[in-house]
Amino acid sequence: QVQLVESGGGLVQAGGSLRLSCAASGRTFSRNAMGWFRQAPGKEREFVAAINWSGGTTAYADSVKGRFIISRDNAKNTEYLQMNSLKPEDTAVYYCAASSTAGVVTLRYEFNYWGQGTQVTVSS
Repeated sequence: QVQLVESGGGLVQAGGSLRLSCAASGRTFSRNAMGWFRQAPGKEREFVAAINWSGGTTAYADSVKGRFIISRDNAKNTEYLQMNSLKPEDTAVYYCAASSTAGVVTLRYEFNYWGQGTQVTVSS
């Protein structure tokens, strides 16, 4: 059974940092693109960041560019999202996702596997 399990969410003050992790099990994703999405209350799930299979190519939503960094460790079958300079508008449930493709993808339908989400709350 394939599972993606996020961790690292929590409550942080504006300007602070958090590091999210997503550990995959049940199969290896070392040849697959992975990504992060988020969903705030009453809003659609939106793209945050994505990374190709090797980690050599990344993509970011404009709203997080320059503040968030996506990375991966294929040996650990894990991806990360380092979130710096957090703002109250970053408050959301953050979801890890994996695609069946190797190259970077950013659209929700291009991801086949999803984690259960981890809450990030940024206080002002």
